[in-house]
Amino acid sequence: MEHMKFIINRQRKAAFTLPEVLIALLLLGLFLPSVFAINGVCLRLVNASKESTAALENVHDRCETLRNLAFTDLIDISFVQNLMGTPANASDFSKNATEVVTISAYPVAHGVTQLTRSLNGSVTNNSIATDLGSTLVQVTVSTSWSTTFGGRARSEETTTIISNGTKK
Repeated sequence: MEHMKFIINRQRKAAFTLPEVLIALLLLGLFLPSVFAINGVCLRLVNASKESTAALENVHDRCETLRNLAFTDLIDISFVQNLMGTPANASDFSKNATEVVTISAYPVAHGVTQLTRSLNGSVTNNSIATDLGSTLVQVTVSTSWSTTFGGRARSEETTTIISNGTKK
């Protein structure tokens, strides 16, 4: 009888049962792949943000370059075409984007001059304005590219008016 008493009074040790372990593994198996999928989406979003920022910088740099030209150089199409032969900046993005510069007289346009810098760096003259005037021009700079992930077409653009005056 004493031997039986000893067995009854013995405390049970805490442990996980097989069903509990299997449910925990199932939950872990569902959770980890979703974390990796979310991480992949976040990395694509970061890359898309970098591309958009690079495009804005590209457009801004080209616009500032054109804005700082002498007005006579700005309305000289061969000068602008030679200038566009080099990328707007030294970033890798500039080599993978198509850049379009449109120049027209302002406020009344007499046609537009449009130059396109393609991915390979060649600059083509798409159209020439009959008269760009001698006081004000409207300059539009746009950059377009295909996104790294998904290959969607994206573009950034800015327009400014430049006057024939002295630079300060």
